[in-house]
Amino acid sequence: MNPADLDPTVSQVRQALAARPPPEACLHVVFPPGAQAVLAIRQDVTLGRPQLTDATVSRAHLRIHWDARRDAWLIADLSSRNGTSVEGQPVEDAVELPHGAVVRAGDVLAVFEQLPPGLAAAPEVDREALPGESVAMQRLRALVARAAADPAPALIIGPTGVGKELVAAELHRLSGRRGPLVPFNCAALSHQLAESQLFGHVRGAFTGAAQDSTGIFGAAAGGTLFLDEIGELPLDLQPKLLRALQAGEVQPVGRPRPVVVDVRVVAATHQPLAAQVEAGMFRRDLLARLALWEVPVPPLSARRADLLAWRARLHQRWCAVRNRHLPLRWLEPDAAERLLRAPWPENLRGLDRLVHALADGDGPISAEDLDPWMPAAAPTSEARARPAAPDRDALIAALAAHGGSVRATAQHFGRDRRQIYRWMEAFGLKQAEKDQ
Repeated sequence: MNPADLDPTVSQVRQALAARPPPEACLHVVFPPGAQAVLAIRQDVTLGRPQLTDATVSRAHLRIHWDARRDAWLIADLSSRNGTSVEGQPVEDAVELPHGAVVRAGDVLAVFEQLPPGLAAAPEVDREALPGESVAMQRLRALVARAAADPAPALIIGPTGVGKELVAAELHRLSGRRGPLVPFNCAALSHQLAESQLFGHVRGAFTGAAQDSTGIFGAAAGGTLFLDEIGELPLDLQPKLLRALQAGEVQPVGRPRPVVVDVRVVAATHQPLAAQVEAGMFRRDLLARLALWEVPVPPLSARRADLLAWRARLHQRWCAVRNRHLPLRWLEPDAAERLLRAPWPENLRGLDRLVHALADGDGPISAEDLDPWMPAAAPTSEARARPAAPDRDALIAALAAHGGSVRATAQHFGRDRRQIYRWMEAFGLKQAEKDQ
């Protein structure tokens, strides 16, 4: 089996990839506080105490460089005194450095990120409303800036606790609409009064309707209506919401003619609406109309570079609500690393809960102090279940099944690509096979 036979241009493609410049990358140094910085990573860089400014870091501590053959950034320890790790795994020889990985050099913690081409700044977006320097937050701010001024509906998607309401508020602020932002949770709709709550009613339309009501659409006139948990909207009301979006008018209960409304609708959900469409629980045409702008909000685990800053921000909020002035408790390095590597299924709500639990206390916070309040760190790649090491025939079959790609074969076996190369050498496979 010769993967070059699968595509006669393999060598040409490889040469083109080797000739192109490496993608831009950076290292967000997030701990300890005195060492915080954002370091640009170019073709080949050696980092140590001059850049990381901590006594636990050697003068020449680690090297990060671009490997065109592997199409990946690599990191290696330079025989440092206190060692280097990636995602909790000690590093000696060069290993791949994936986007979002937590790097530890001595007691310094950093998050490595590869920068996408053409990432636009969005200075008009309020950094206090949508804070963070991670690539995920830069992308979010750029998208909010583009979507804000457009009157079309927007659908904010993301897991619970990521701050979708903050995005809705910033979309409204930047829209220039003079009316108010009216938030409404669709899960709070009363089954009997849902249509009246949304679209209003006239006096006497039903028992208890003692006076006219404009409903939440009327309350948001000239502004933005934020429909949170849109996946909870009853199926029988969905055609009426679709009509309001398409025609710009609503039908109050008891009124013979519709009423024109000037409202921009921003909806939000943590549910997979596409799956609800297939299950017959959500209208396909309504989803298409709501998602003219789709604004995904990244989970906290995708914004590791911002996590410790969010902890400080939530601590300040905790103190302000209680009119107290407590210093932010120091984190021991192991505790800070655990925070960065945790999965955070509850996102910002989970971090806020941790802040609440540990804000009022004495002394530094150790990793053991975190045990009752947060989930364990995400498992490393070595700890995840993976297929056993293959024999020669199984390795050849896997390479063939993946078009000769070592990258895809490594993913198949749950191993680093270096291990695939070692197996190929041990089995005496051809260089052409190894290069894929």
